[in-house]
Amino acid sequence: MSTIRKYAEGGYFLIAATIAALIAANWSETSGWYSRFWQEPMQLVVGGFDLLSHNGKSLTVGGFINDFLMAIFFLSVGLELKREIFCGGELSSVRKALLPVLAAVGGMIVPTCVFGIACYLTGDPMYMEVMERGMPIPMATDIAFSLGVLSMFSRRVPLGLKVFLAALAVADDLGGILVIALKYTEHISLAHLGAVGLCILGCLYLSYRQVHSKLGYFAIGVVMWWCMFQSGIHSTIAGVLLAFCIPAKLHRGTKYYIERIREQIDKFPHYEVTSHYKHAPHMLSRVDIQNLRAIESASDHLISTLQDTEDVLRNPINMIIIPIFAFANAGVCFEGMSIENLTQGVGLGVFFGLVIGKFTGVMTACWVSIKARIVQLPDGANWSSLAGVAMLCGIGFTVSTFMATLSYPLDLEGQQPDFMQLLLNDAKLGILCGTITSAIIGALILNRTLPKK
Repeated sequence: MSTIRKYAEGGYFLIAATIAALIAANWSETSGWYSRFWQEPMQLVVGGFDLLSHNGKSLTVGGFINDFLMAIFFLSVGLELKREIFCGGELSSVRKALLPVLAAVGGMIVPTCVFGIACYLTGDPMYMEVMERGMPIPMATDIAFSLGVLSMFSRRVPLGLKVFLAALAVADDLGGILVIALKYTEHISLAHLGAVGLCILGCLYLSYRQVHSKLGYFAIGVVMWWCMFQSGIHSTIAGVLLAFCIPAKLHRGTKYYIERIREQIDKFPHYEVTSHYKHAPHMLSRVDIQNLRAIESASDHLISTLQDTEDVLRNPINMIIIPIFAFANAGVCFEGMSIENLTQGVGLGVFFGLVIGKFTGVMTACWVSIKARIVQLPDGANWSSLAGVAMLCGIGFTVSTFMATLSYPLDLEGQQPDFMQLLLNDAKLGILCGTITSAIIGALILNRTLPKK
């Protein structure tokens, strides 16, 4: 439940940043600044070496957000994936994981097909090859937005449905990570990939030596990110690789540290405190201080490095990184646009992919697997409420927008920047309209089908 609450709270910051981006992109006083600022170069020079350059070209502000800050976001996603798989979570067994995983697979395959068909029927055949780069855009489910909408119904939603949507979105993220690694790789530098391998070995060595310092893993992670950035594989994958290297288990087990804390508490002296002196300061002896430090040390070791890291990253990601990403990428300039941008080509493909493709893929996978008695409906759910949650899976904002920026980069070889900007704007328009439509329809279905109390 803590994961659900965490992402639901983060959705409010995401909504605020999205509204601010749309205002900044379309208000005459800020539109010029907004479009230029993300193209400004960024440098981090040490001596004569620029850490933020690739092939002699410095990262832009927008590139830094999409390549570096989103790597931290995917580090958090990787930590959650590892916890769900290896620490008794919703993906830790075949029985638990099968329904959300099958639903996620259906929710990734069908939207890509819908996108391709829509572009083929309504798009310009001359640019079909470029438009098809955006097929992965409607694959993703935004866990923050979708759980935020679901949380509006509070206790009316059965726990089984909440867990199903959270697990599906996590499995969806894994699919998105694989697509990023496989589809958006233009060239590969084996030397830099070898350096990434050495970084992974370094993290595994720290884990083997039972090192619990987050700073050590983060330091190696920065080096790993730079090597991945230079390798040709998208640098956000470094965040996922680092996450799976961070230890999730305690060396001595939970019981050992709890017993140690209890032993130290028992050693601590008991004082008779009268009401007159209950707020008076007490000078601790050296033995008392040692006991307290032993309790503190055991408490620190009681939290695994994975769980500690995930907790540390939670607020910065929800309140800073994701809102910054949304503010940088959600600003669609509506000047010169018309309804035609949403009725043909990329805009239509993304919109139909999210609204129709996601719902159809998730519900079809669920229906087939449940009717075949491979799995069962989530606890407390029926087909109507499951349909409402399947509709919410079309809320594909954050990762879909990220996929759009990767699909239609402004510096794509052989393509005009203005043309790529047009495709990118169409994709973002389709994402916004598809997300809002899916959220409204899903909320209406849930409000009608969920228990009133």
